[in-house]
Amino acid sequence: MSSACVPAHPESLGLARATTPKAVTGADRPQRPPTPPPPPTRGRLPLAGADLSASVAVFLIALPLSLGIALATGAPLQAGLVAAAVGGLVAGRLGGCPLQVSGPAAGLTVVTADLIHRYGWRATCGITVLAGLAQLGLGCLRVARTALAVSPAVVHGMLAGIGVTIAVAQLHIVLGGTPQSSVLANVRALPAQLVNLHPAAVAMSALTLALLFGWPRIPGRAGRLLHTVPAALVAVAGATATASLTGLTLPRVDLPSWSSHALAGLPEGPALGLVAAVLTTTLVCSVQSLLGAVAVDKLVAGRTGPQSRLGRSDLDRELLGQGAGNIVSGALGGLPIAGVAVRSSANVQSGAVSRNSTMMHGVFVVAAALLMVPVLDLIPLASLAALVMAVGIQMVSLHHIRTVTRHREVLVYAVTTLGVALLGVLEGVVLGVSVAVAVALHRLTRTRITHEEKEGVHHVHVRGQLTFLAVPRLSRVLHHVPQGAHAVVELDGSFMDHAAYESLRDWRRAHTARGGSAELTGCRVGVRAPEYGHGPEHGRRAEPHTGHGPGPRPGPRAGLGPWRRFGRPAGAGHELARGISAFQRDTAPLVREELARLAREGQRPSQLFLTCADSRLVTSMITSSGPGDLFVVRNVGNLVPLPGEENGDDSVAAAIEYAVDVLKVRSITVCGHSGCGAMQALLGSGTGGTATPLGRWLRHGLPSLARLADEGGAGARLAGRAAADTVERLCLTNVVQQLEHLRAHDSVARALAAGALELHGMYFHVGEAQAYLLSRGGADAAGEGGVFQGVPGTEELASPA
Repeated sequence: MSSACVPAHPESLGLARATTPKAVTGADRPQRPPTPPPPPTRGRLPLAGADLSASVAVFLIALPLSLGIALATGAPLQAGLVAAAVGGLVAGRLGGCPLQVSGPAAGLTVVTADLIHRYGWRATCGITVLAGLAQLGLGCLRVARTALAVSPAVVHGMLAGIGVTIAVAQLHIVLGGTPQSSVLANVRALPAQLVNLHPAAVAMSALTLALLFGWPRIPGRAGRLLHTVPAALVAVAGATATASLTGLTLPRVDLPSWSSHALAGLPEGPALGLVAAVLTTTLVCSVQSLLGAVAVDKLVAGRTGPQSRLGRSDLDRELLGQGAGNIVSGALGGLPIAGVAVRSSANVQSGAVSRNSTMMHGVFVVAAALLMVPVLDLIPLASLAALVMAVGIQMVSLHHIRTVTRHREVLVYAVTTLGVALLGVLEGVVLGVSVAVAVALHRLTRTRITHEEKEGVHHVHVRGQLTFLAVPRLSRVLHHVPQGAHAVVELDGSFMDHAAYESLRDWRRAHTARGGSAELTGCRVGVRAPEYGHGPEHGRRAEPHTGHGPGPRPGPRAGLGPWRRFGRPAGAGHELARGISAFQRDTAPLVREELARLAREGQRPSQLFLTCADSRLVTSMITSSGPGDLFVVRNVGNLVPLPGEENGDDSVAAAIEYAVDVLKVRSITVCGHSGCGAMQALLGSGTGGTATPLGRWLRHGLPSLARLADEGGAGARLAGRAAADTVERLCLTNVVQQLEHLRAHDSVARALAAGALELHGMYFHVGEAQAYLLSRGGADAAGEGGVFQGVPGTEELASPA
């Protein structure tokens, strides 16, 4: 039976989270195409059905939102329908994120409203065309990934500022009035608006909001059925029906004849202002679309239903598709378009598997714009304003605020939000980026350097990033170390640039030349420093596992080991003592509390991890685990001897029995690796030999050798590429064979029968730092189970775990 290994995320094994994976059904299992091609109807109907249902759901959300956003910008209401149709048909067809739905977005409302106020509607359409051309240019230059380098605090602040602006403006329409041109003007006019309420508008707005927020909260089985209808559609339809049946007099949607629809015109005005307008539109459209594409990738990766066969989004192509969409939308008299989070989420959650769903939603919008005008004209403007106001409020996300607070970027977020709300989108973003750079420079330059003498030893302690900006202070402190004294320089930071490195090196040479001695510890340099013993440990600092049981932990793990002390040649006879000394000094204070807890409570691991004794396999690193998480068994070749076999090995069997029956582990993982010396020896000997202890031990790998010969090229394989050589094929086959040996142990068989244990196969390519999970043959003897779905953060097939 063929097996395939796919790249692993640590959480897929439960190594970083104490969760039990759900049972996987046949529908969820990746299927290899059968030998005879299936009939066209059978192969296509499920995909077409999923795309059709998803397109209907997206259309029902897009229709009221498109009208509401057009109302909020002050554009003709048809412009929202044009943009929605073009976003589905053009951007959906040409974009690089097939499941992202584009159209008029709330994030563009403020920008578009300002353009209409300054230049008029036809000129705004021309600016939209120019912004689309700019997006095409950026896509051709392949700079899409650069846009993602903007600080998340700036992006979240921009969206929050836009949300505040939208909410304050639409509140006037909700109350039956007319919004002003700025946030401050709207706030100043609010008291007078509250005095002159329009009861019918307020009633319809309140009904819209009640349905919008109450519809998803209907409990029970009926609620689950009703939730299939989008809340936005229910809210607007309910308010429309109520206003029509009660005969309320209030402003409604007025879609003029398409024969009078205005198309794009040439923008006129100061060249600098027009350039700024085009850049602002390009920036907001591009950043929102690219961030939306990344979010859609995460949603698709975490989806548990039938998966599409699409890989990660092509961000440069997405930028090209958005540019083409804006050119067409602007030329046809539509609003600027961008990827829309609400519609894209609905598309993914409704089960869409291709770009057909996005395109069909555009077709539905065209049909509605041509055939449903009499129905659309019944919608109260206050209902659309309430819908858009709710969207604006939701753009000020408490989750985003908590995130930026945790990362100490509240100042960046607040400045960007206020700048966008009070000055404009481009000005607010520029302010936010400037503050973000200033905060980064402040952190980079905030370095504390202290000097003290203890028992004749001069200690210089450097806390923070050691860059050229701190070199003058460092030189002054080092100057206070007397000639001929013993000095220890402790570097407690994450970076040291070349200028600081040169300064320390020159001082050390001068100090030792005058009869002194210098020892530097805890260094992580940003340049190669062979003289200081630059090793693989540099750049990672050990941090303790402070949680209970398996779970995600901040930063690198304690299992990575301490930093290597530098300043003297690293002799082999001193490495162990130095490593222990570094652990006692740097790591032990951080993990002492956790180890004390484990000493009191005993070990309670949830995983048995059986792997090779190869020194390059650092289990705590590749599984992101800490003390107490894994019960590890290591031997030459990650072999599991069959029970009762002559030349058996009771140590492995005893570890398995203890882990399953005493520790009650929930899963066992057999992990092979590339370049395994045991597999090379097994291939070289052919029989395993018995002349030496190693030869007798390798006899337990003979079934793997036989399995490889029987299966030939149809055996275990890596997804995305062929095995590099016979040794790699044997390494993969050996993992599958050892899983079968595990099932022969009584304790494992009992736990599997009771459903209390899972078996996993894993392969780690050392040179590529790439982990793979066994997707077939990992759970039962027939080799049909063990299928693992992708989890958020993993990439398809040959991507890093």
